Amino acid sequence: MNRARRPPLQHPLAPVFDRAVDSLGAGLSPETTRHHRGTARNFLSYLGADHPEVQRLDQLRREPHILGWMSRLRSQSPPLATASCINLLIALRCIFNELTWTEQLSELAHLIRREDIPRLPRRLPRPLTAEQDELLQQEFLRRNDLGGNAFLLIRHTGMRIGECADLSFDCLRSTGPNQWAVHVPLGKLKTERMVPVDSFVGKLVRRLQFFRSRDPLPADGRLLARPRSKEALVRQLRDYLHQVCHALGLPIRIVPHQFRHSYASEMLRAGVSFPAVMKLLGHTSPEMTMRYLDVVLTDLQREFELVRSKPRHLAPRPKASFASLRTGLDGVIDSLLATQHVLEMFRRALPDGASRRRLDRLSNRLTKILSEARKLATP
Repeated sequence: MNRARRPPLQHPLAPVFDRAVDSLGAGLSPETTRHHRGTARNFLSYLGADHPEVQRLDQLRREPHILGWMSRLRSQSPPLATASCINLLIALRCIFNELTWTEQLSELAHLIRREDIPRLPRRLPRPLTAEQDELLQQEFLRRNDLGGNAFLLIRHTGMRIGECADLSFDCLRSTGPNQWAVHVPLGKLKTERMVPVDSFVGKLVRRLQFFRSRDPLPADGRLLARPRSKEALVRQLRDYLHQVCHALGLPIRIVPHQFRHSYASEMLRAGVSFPAVMKLLGHTSPEMTMRYLDVVLTDLQREFELVRSKPRHLAPRPKASFASLRTGLDGVIDSLLATQHVLEMFRRALPDGASRRRLDRLSNRLTKILSEARKLATP
């Protein structure tokens, strides 16, 4: 049934939950608000069917009402994905927290506890294999149609398929003489970014601009025409990828997000630093970026050989030995440099932990002292 045409939920608590969701929705996106409203409907439907005696908020109890609902979620067939279960629990917990303040019922805040929310399974990087990557790119180039060019653009910029669907017609921006970047709009993490690209990607964007200019749909400022909605366009692109994989005889299911993983691993192998990879992907935490990087034995071997041939030191070696330190303020600076070097070598030998973090703070303070000493020594 179309969600927009669902009949209103007949439950005494429905108006109270609707007001709580409306209050929360002031700071949420429309999609998140719809999810909260659907979660409230899901919980109240269960409550009306299994516990019709509950007519007021003060009658809600963790056992059996909340635990019973969570048990029903876990027993669904087909089983509910862990991520979906987490989203439902978090949404209902937010609603209860809102009702705690609006209805002055403090016990509502304790109905769903932190330990009730399961952890997401650890996701391993899932880039395409070299053979899959080569086959797909060759087929996209051979077809040279809208779908093929769109997926080549995703593969060579690392953007999400939803971000590709939102690209503006003028997303290709000049950043300098013979330098270009693709402007990726606000995406999943509410961040926007500029992704540097080469001439090949520039040709892909211009090809997609040509397709858009020939499309009968009226111009809307976007690079890809939407037949009905963004969701319909994304489904259309996913179906296209499925058809290409079937035509190539690839035996496993390939999803668009794997192109993003391949891009991230390719950037790392090309020598791009970890912070730069984070920036290219639009991530806000290193933990998220680590899920995208596929580090194999050949990568480790290459890094090991590089370190052996060109040792890298995070702190410079002291220019003067301990026996030949200068006097006065210059001698103080020499002593600070020597101490900085010894601290850095000791820090690198420590495993990650509290001791290393404390040493990091000490090293930062030492760097500030060294900077001030240099300022004083400057005539």
